[in-house]
Amino acid sequence: MLPELNEKEARERIAARIAADLEDGALVNLGIGIPQLIPNFMPEGVNIFLQTENGTIYAGPAKDPDDLRIIDAGGAPISVLPGGSFVSSDASFGILRGGHIDATVLGALQVDEDGSLANWTIPNVRTPGMGGAMDIVAGAKKVYVATRHFEKNGTSKLLKKCTLPLTGHGVVDVIVTEYCLIRNINGRMVLEEIADDVDTNELRSKTPMEMEISPDLKTMTC
Repeated sequence: MLPELNEKEARERIAARIAADLEDGALVNLGIGIPQLIPNFMPEGVNIFLQTENGTIYAGPAKDPDDLRIIDAGGAPISVLPGGSFVSSDASFGILRGGHIDATVLGALQVDEDGSLANWTIPNVRTPGMGGAMDIVAGAKKVYVATRHFEKNGTSKLLKKCTLPLTGHGVVDVIVTEYCLIRNINGRMVLEEIADDVDTNELRSKTPMEMEISPDLKTMTC
C-alpha cells in the first residue's frame, strides 16, 4: 500500500522538492495552491526571484500570517525581499507573455504523458475563467507541475491523456507529487526520483501515465 500523507505533509513535501530544484538566479512565477508554499522552503544560499501574477517581483515568505497588506495571486500573505518591487498588471503580464520567466510552478487537475496540463476548469462547475494560466505556460521557459498524485477518490491525476479542458498542450517539463519526481525528457516522461517509502512497481501500476524508469533512479530528497 502506498503511504497516506496528510494534506499538510504532502503539500509541504512537494513544495520543498520543487524549491530545491529551482536554479539560482532564476525568475520564477508561482501559481495558486501548493506553489504558494515555495517561498517558505527556499534553500539557503540560493537566490530565486519569485514573481506573482498580481505584480510582485522578488517575493518572500510572510513575516506575519495575519498581515494582508502584501498578498500573492491567491490572496495569501507574502513579503517583498530587499531589492524587490511591485509592478502593474499589464507589466506583470508583459513579463509573462514576453518569455522573460525562467520557470513557473502551477497546480494541476490533470497532467498527461504528452506533457499537457489541465488546471483551470471542471465541466459543469462554474469558474470565472482561465485567468493567466494559459499565458504563463505559453511564455515560461520551464513549467513545473506541483500536485497531489491522486484525487480524494483515489483516481490518479497523472493520465495517458487529459480529459478536462487544457491549459496548455505539451508544456510540462517537470512533475512533482508527494510520491515522485518525473521529468519530460525529449517527449518521454521519466521517473527520476521516488519517495523512500514508495514501491516503484505499485506506483506505476496505479498511474495511467506511462513512465520510463531512469537508470539513475534516486530517492526523493524532500
